[in-house]
Amino acid sequence: MAKSRRVEKFSALIRKEISELLIYEIRDERVNQSMITITEVEVSSDLQYCKIFVSLFGEEKTKSDVINGLEAAKGFLRGELARRLQMRRAPELVFKLDNAMAKGITVLSLLSKLEEERKTKNIFAEEDDMK
Repeated sequence: MAKSRRVEKFSALIRKEISELLIYEIRDERVNQSMITITEVEVSSDLQYCKIFVSLFGEEKTKSDVINGLEAAKGFLRGELARRLQMRRAPELVFKLDNAMAKGITVLSLLSKLEEERKTKNIFAEEDDMK
């Protein structure tokens, strides 16, 4: 089912507001331990539920601390969203950890390693041809 334009605009607006709230309003030490990137926001068609996918940089313990901090700040974030967006009822927030960036870095490192191996094989092949 295709998302309506209204839901897409609402998702973009929530992403912007949550980003600002995380930068300027959240004082929780757990949340400020790591760099947080909001990769995607999915809002249900009835605007009652909102999944926020976050990508975190750091160690696994730090990541779990940040997710716990976000879960603890969920009520504050929801109230601020309702106030900023002038909504009677803000959507229920659900934070999900997105590992796509970490997987992308792993794939890029593997590709560069393969490229280096290919170059070294070409050098050895050229040396064998000269003999």
